[in-house]
Amino acid sequence: MQEKKIQLSFITAHISELSENEQQLVENAKSALKTAYAPYSGFLVGSSVLLENGEIINGSNQENVAYPSGLCAERVALFYAGARYPDIKVKTIAVSVLSKNFEVNDVISPCGACRQVMAEYEDKQEQSIKVILHSPTDEVLIANTVEDLLPFMFKSPLLKKH
Repeated sequence: MQEKKIQLSFITAHISELSENEQQLVENAKSALKTAYAPYSGFLVGSSVLLENGEIINGSNQENVAYPSGLCAERVALFYAGARYPDIKVKTIAVSVLSKNFEVNDVISPCGACRQVMAEYEDKQEQSIKVILHSPTDEVLIANTVEDLLPFMFKSPLLKKH
């Protein structure tokens, strides 16, 4: 038996410590909260994706009474970016949250499905995606790669026969 360790890297900061472009991306994610459709959970999520060509794509969570037919904000934004700009790389994704039912004081991490989708885009483009997670208290967590949010990500080489 052998013990192994994984080291993750992330930065915590206040939104005011981000670059002007990153602050604007977070503001876009916050604005996307207004378009969230979350009548069942009351948990609103907004996401903004910055592409290499400078385009910003926004998304918000869209719930459905028949769980799990809804879609998370991160996947809405990434899938739209992939459909609209299939050959343009994703540089950064910002995610903001707000609850109608309780106070959110901490950064909330994306669900496993969203992390895996982010990992797929990172793998597809062979380039890291910076992830900025924003809380209503304006605290942020910054990961310079999705791998720091999903260290045991499922990757396509695992599907190839040897």
